[in-house]
Order: sequence, then structure tokens, then C-alpha cells
Amino acid sequence: MAGVDVRTFDAPDVAMDDLEKASACQVGVGEHAVWMFTFEPGWRYTEHFEPTLCTAPHGAYVASGRLGIRMEDGTEAEAGPGSVVVIEPGHDAWTVGDEPCVFIDFGESLAW
Repeated sequence: MAGVDVRTFDAPDVAMDDLEKASACQVGVGEHAVWMFTFEPGWRYTEHFEPTLCTAPHGAYVASGRLGIRMEDGTEAEAGPGSVVVIEPGHDAWTVGDEPCVFIDFGESLAW
């Protein structure tokens, strides 16, 4: 039988407001964990989260702001409002410009 599961980030399952230059909240929808990250101007993954490249894959939507991405092989890209992006493991990312970047990540399963 088909079902529907509707959630809102106004009532997240997980909220992290104590991150440096970032905040995150997560809702479980069906079998998926969907994250909303807000990266403030000046945020960079390897400076404010951990010093190594990110090892997680991401399938995401950029709701606002801009995100710069550099892969381990040096390939770079930039995603802005309305962009849908897939980022493979082995990357750094940072906020571009003076506007926070709101990044909706659909890449995780609650089955982890």
C-alpha cells in the first residue's frame, strides 16, 4: 500500500545550532534523513567542520546563497539558488559571497 509522510523543518528530529558558522536540522521522511544546512558567509568545510575532505556523498538542492565545491582531483563547481547538485565523496565546500547558503541534502537513509 502506498503511503505519504509529510514533515517540516519547523519541527526537526535533530537540530544543531552550535556549529561554527553553520546550523543544521534533520527530519526523517519515510526511510530517508533529509538535512537542511545553513552555511554562513565565511564558512568552509575543512576549516569549520573537520580538516579533511568530506567523505559523504550528497544529492542536494540549493535554496538560497551560493556554494563553492572543490573535488580531490581539483575539479571545481559552484551551485546557486535553484541548483540541484550531486557531490561525490572527497570534496571541500564553502560559502561564496555575503549571503548564507541554504543547502537541502537528500542524500542519507535512516537505515544507516
